[in-house]
Amino acid sequence: MIGKIIGALVGREIDRRDGRGGLKGAAIGALAVGGLRRLGPLGLALGGAYVAKKALDRRRSTKTSAAASVPPSNPGS
Repeated sequence: MIGKIIGALVGREIDRRDGRGGLKGAAIGALAVGGLRRLGPLGLALGGAYVAKKALDRRRSTKTSAAASVPPSNPGS
């Protein structure tokens, strides 16, 4: 069950990369589940690490863009 969830998350991340949506991410996610299952616990760890890295990168980019959009304060005024 956890492998299916990680496969779905991997598919979602791949689908977000091209930005168009559609069937490609779902198909790759389904293939990822098969690959993760064949690799056993190592595949589960690799898939989880991939999803965690993508989530961390997305979080860092939103923090950076949020910090860039805030105008600097003027303490001397």
